[in-house]
Amino acid sequence: MFIGINPYHTPVSKAVIDVPAGASVTAEWHHTLNQAAGDPADPIDASHKGPVISYLAKIPDATQSDVTGLQWFKIYEDGLTPSDQSWAVDRLIANKGKVSFTIPSCIESGQYLLRHEVIALHAASSYPGAQFYMECAQINVTGGSGSKSPATVSFPGAYKGTDPGVKINIYQTLQNYTIPGPSVFTC
Repeated sequence: MFIGINPYHTPVSKAVIDVPAGASVTAEWHHTLNQAAGDPADPIDASHKGPVISYLAKIPDATQSDVTGLQWFKIYEDGLTPSDQSWAVDRLIANKGKVSFTIPSCIESGQYLLRHEVIALHAASSYPGAQFYMECAQINVTGGSGSKSPATVSFPGAYKGTDPGVKINIYQTLQNYTIPGPSVFTC
């Protein structure tokens, strides 16, 4: 299943995408809405090294625009591969902006917002250098067992400027990288 992730524009879409629990979905990033041919920064500028992360938040109506206090749980993360010093953003670029991950089968059925984000670390050696790029899709999860309830976090609040995955000098050989936020929820 493919979910297009585009920068905010009006009017906000009222489309809610049905997604079976346990299904693999693909989110797609692009530098501009029209994916301009020849754009050297498409899907994202290669200098924007960093992790790619996805979260879900349950919501009564995924199209409502007046929601605050959502509780998010992480369902996907990709960061640094120390053996070759490649980042999730490098893999995103190599895959023409596409990232695939699985919707947990054990969550409740219902409407969710899917938050898909990139944290660009090219200027993150001092605070506030990290750049956060996030987009949301409106989904309706069907067939979820509801057998597990994930621990959640809030935005803002899930990350701190001093987190080792937010404040970091990536211009050195790194032996590891700590992706910010909670652990990935698993069934």
